[in-house]
Amino acid sequence: MNSQSFASRYLTMKREKMQHGWSMAKKNKVCYLFLAPYAILFFTLSVLPICMSIFYGFTYYNILEPARFVGLQNYINLILQDEVFLTSVKNTLVIAVIVGPVGYILSFLFAWFINELPKWLRAVGVVVFYAPSIAGAAFTVFTIIFRGDAYGWFNSILMEFGIIEAPRLWLLDPKYMMTIVIIVSLWMSMGTGFLSFVAGFQGIDRSMYEAGYVDGVRNRWQELYHITLPSMKPMLLFGAVMSITSAFNVSDVPRLLCGYPSTDYAARTVVTHLFDYGFSRFEMGYASAIATLLFLVMILSKKAVSALLERVGT
Repeated sequence: MNSQSFASRYLTMKREKMQHGWSMAKKNKVCYLFLAPYAILFFTLSVLPICMSIFYGFTYYNILEPARFVGLQNYINLILQDEVFLTSVKNTLVIAVIVGPVGYILSFLFAWFINELPKWLRAVGVVVFYAPSIAGAAFTVFTIIFRGDAYGWFNSILMEFGIIEAPRLWLLDPKYMMTIVIIVSLWMSMGTGFLSFVAGFQGIDRSMYEAGYVDGVRNRWQELYHITLPSMKPMLLFGAVMSITSAFNVSDVPRLLCGYPSTDYAARTVVTHLFDYGFSRFEMGYASAIATLLFLVMILSKKAVSALLERVGT
């Protein structure tokens, strides 16, 4: 009797809650009308492709023929048979572990440093640090720097000082590829997250620092930990998401610098592997399985970072 009474009360509460939500929706229908364009675009360009990718990950689909359901076969082949995929996972994790945290910390430190500059100098600093992330000419510059003959800048300098006797193929030798990819990725990591940090510093109420010093804050590090970081949690989370996304999505740097495919797949990443199967071989089912696994790893990484940021300033 008690369980039935509890169930009926629960159903009544749920019904009342749904009715209240529906009435609020009708009351604020104009707001939803303004929200509709973005909601439609977000669903069409983000939610729908993710759902389709998850679906096609369980199929064999080559664009020319109808999709054929194969169950978990794509995932089994990925993990147990595709050695190149395992190489790409290793390379991607190395890049993510180094470029993600280091780029995130550097973005924050440079934004902190720029925030202390005069206004005109701050604007120049933002442009200088942000420009590499959007400069398409960066790949041309690094191709010239690591050129494999005596005219390459790096080879020329090392030969000038007698460190090497003959030019080295930096972008074709598997021993050096990943190091160069990481260096270039770090150099280009001052992107949207960096701009969010700069905006976050500008948005902090200066009176909070005055109150902090009254309450016992004695130096800049205490000020950073107890006032700045807690006040910037939304920007820190946004920067972390952007850093995770860019670190796991590294593809253009190895493809444009080290070739496609790279020597012995030494600079292969998960996104490059996805690009290969999706746009070169047109095996969309297999490519969708790769994309789904990458999506799950990025979601789990974002959850882990969010949990860590929740402890900041507590």
